[in-house]
Amino acid sequence: MTVFHLLRHGEPAVFGRLNGRLPGVGLSEKGRAEAAAQAARLAGENIEAIYASPMQRTRETAEILAERLGLPIHHREDVIEIDYGEWTGLTFDDIRQDERWLMWSRSRGIAAIPGGESWRQVQERIVGALFDLQRAHPEGNVVIVSHGDVIKAALLFALGMPPDFYSRIEIAFAALSTIRLDDAGIRVSALNEWPRLPPP
Repeated sequence: MTVFHLLRHGEPAVFGRLNGRLPGVGLSEKGRAEAAAQAARLAGENIEAIYASPMQRTRETAEILAERLGLPIHHREDVIEIDYGEWTGLTFDDIRQDERWLMWSRSRGIAAIPGGESWRQVQERIVGALFDLQRAHPEGNVVIVSHGDVIKAALLFALGMPPDFYSRIEIAFAALSTIRLDDAGIRVSALNEWPRLPPP
């Protein structure tokens, strides 16, 4: 059985816009503390591999884990952030003025981002990554550092839920969700575990 710990990156330093695949978006100080807390949480899980999206905020999150766990980082394009196409870098107020955003928000199963990806494309690549890594680590514990909606796509698949239910799942910054995958099937054993930060 392969155990996948799906970790969203920590809080980014840039807020108020759709960062998407914009380069140069790293972690805030709080985001680094969140990643450190989850690294401590995962230290007892016998992790054998760390995979990460190549975006800066996921790289920085993975680097904090790698230092604590003593493991290298393997970057994978199939766990990267959604391609938000024409909406990349826009403020959320601006995006909400686009009537196509309403379709994307309400009908993920059939909608596509203008100039970007459809939800089905996102789900196909993250689920493909899970099955590929299950073959590479058939009895291992693996961390995948990715992005909120990408992790939601994996969880919806594991739970057998339609894409339009994406808003029923919350994935906070630096939250851990756990999926178990073997020949008998796929199961979700943890969902949206927030980092336990030390008191200020």
